[in-house]
Amino acid sequence: MSEFSHLNPKGNPKMVNVSDKKITKRTAIAKATMFLGSEIISHFKNEEPTTKKGPVFQTAIIAGIQGVKKTSELIPMCHPLLINGVDIDIKIIDSEQIEVLCKVTIEGKTGVEMEALTGANITCLTIYDMCKSIHQKMVIKEVKLVEKTGGKSDIKNG
Repeated sequence: MSEFSHLNPKGNPKMVNVSDKKITKRTAIAKATMFLGSEIISHFKNEEPTTKKGPVFQTAIIAGIQGVKKTSELIPMCHPLLINGVDIDIKIIDSEQIEVLCKVTIEGKTGVEMEALTGANITCLTIYDMCKSIHQKMVIKEVKLVEKTGGKSDIKNG
């Protein structure tokens, strides 16, 4: 038996069968930090930057939610899920950086870690797209799972 749940005994890919798992409330929170630079952050008024393309954070949040809902279309072994809720928060943490938190909630048989990580990434990629006309020195520095609850185990990565 393989240690990887998405490989069968012959080493071929498979989607994990979750039919015997219990339905539980599951949550996942992913965090991304992104370097924008002071030149971009200086354009922000009232914590909501606006470019020629429109309101940056509002658009990025909508894109992140869309990314959460489409995770199974992007990552082959993820199950299509009926998401109960998505909450994305973006805050400026200093004169050059922002932080994105993406929390996903479901009542289901499988976790939503990949959905939260995808939502955080898509949020950052949308911010990049909306701000690239100012400069393209932005860096999505770190994307990580901060917390997961439900299922076999709970995780807190702080």
